[in-house]
Amino acid sequence: MRSSLTPREIVGELDRYIVGQTKAKRAVAIALRNRWRRQQVTGELKEDITPKNIILIGPTGVGKTEIARRLAKLAGSPFVKVEASKFTEVGYVGRDVESMVRDLVEAAISLVRDEELIRVRERAVEAAEDRLAELLKNGSGTRGFGLSSANSSAPRLSESDRDKFRAQLRAGTLDDEIVEVEVQDSNLMFVRNFSGQGLEEMGVNLQDLFKGFPGQSRTRKRKAPVPEALKLLEAEESAKLIDQDRVNRDALKRAENDGIIFLDEIDKIASREGGKGGGPDVSREGVQRDLLPIVEGSTVTTKYGPLKTDHVLFIAAGAFHVSKPSDLIPELQGRFPIRVELEPLTGDDLVRILKEPKNSLLKQYTALLSVEGVTLTVTDDAILELARLAQLVNERSQNIGARRLHTILERLLEDVSFSAGDGGSKTITIDVPFVRERLSGLVKDEDLSRYIL
Repeated sequence: MRSSLTPREIVGELDRYIVGQTKAKRAVAIALRNRWRRQQVTGELKEDITPKNIILIGPTGVGKTEIARRLAKLAGSPFVKVEASKFTEVGYVGRDVESMVRDLVEAAISLVRDEELIRVRERAVEAAEDRLAELLKNGSGTRGFGLSSANSSAPRLSESDRDKFRAQLRAGTLDDEIVEVEVQDSNLMFVRNFSGQGLEEMGVNLQDLFKGFPGQSRTRKRKAPVPEALKLLEAEESAKLIDQDRVNRDALKRAENDGIIFLDEIDKIASREGGKGGGPDVSREGVQRDLLPIVEGSTVTTKYGPLKTDHVLFIAAGAFHVSKPSDLIPELQGRFPIRVELEPLTGDDLVRILKEPKNSLLKQYTALLSVEGVTLTVTDDAILELARLAQLVNERSQNIGARRLHTILERLLEDVSFSAGDGGSKTITIDVPFVRERLSGLVKDEDLSRYIL
């Protein structure tokens, strides 16, 4: 976990991607910093300091998910987003709540493994280049260099020959050579198809179980161009250099101490009017009671080992249009002590969303079209008009916040994107007349805008 960022710096980093919502940013920044503070505490008290879980309340498209995702990326923490409405009470059809903890472990495994791959990459590339040099020397390639490793009696390359080969390889002079390499072939597809949710509860990794069976782990020969062969060999050498058991241990530890689970649509499992009704409300309350021990702190069995959820940070989110946070069962409410209400987006917010974020939609479209030789220029007045139209459609129909900008811009640039591949460099200026010509008619027709925008 990155310890150098203070709450103020965390908010500053979030501001680069998310417009407004200062209260929510402050809450998650404090929660993140408190996790680092806990790790600096010594003695028995350290284990008793638990995260203060957060509920983000606000309509769709105001930044709830993006805040949590950017926070996890900023901290280098394992992160998983789950829909609370997908879970069902034990005994019913659907996913059990413990599956989100297993998903978190998988995310942590991937995160730690990627870090290890970066750490060993230089050594893996060097080893892969050595193997490729031997293949080219010992075989009979399209230019007489070599395709296979069958001639094992041939003397190994000298260091000077290896240096010459690396120079040729990096200069691209060997890119057209075809090489035959041996790669691992695991015939375990049927295992993935049949390893269902029930086996998750047993903590069984069927792929590891079947690896020991005859015929399930073997190599096969594959012909590939030199650049592709180098990538295959690099992946194989990287796997040899990584201690997977240590990766698993480190990932479990990181998931326990730094993991973030984002529970979206938690309002969908809140019982109406305190759960006095029957029918679906019974199942909703059952899901809440199943969630309670996970959020409180329990040990979940995974195929990599047991994981304690005591110090996992839970960030829940929901619109709460029909229900309200007080409709959750009291025990679960108590496990989410911090509640932040996000503000609906205004027209000014939409203008800022189009202009300010590092990854704004306009910057994305500009980058995409530049690949085709199209230079896209958007005037400030056009941005104001786009924001105004998006706000107008949100008010007339369902308010989906900033997501409305996706549909507006896609409709606006449909013809430009379609004709961009016809060839030739050109500059297209998006101004107010351009915007009105393509969108005003749709916006005025309220019935049509409900379907198209």
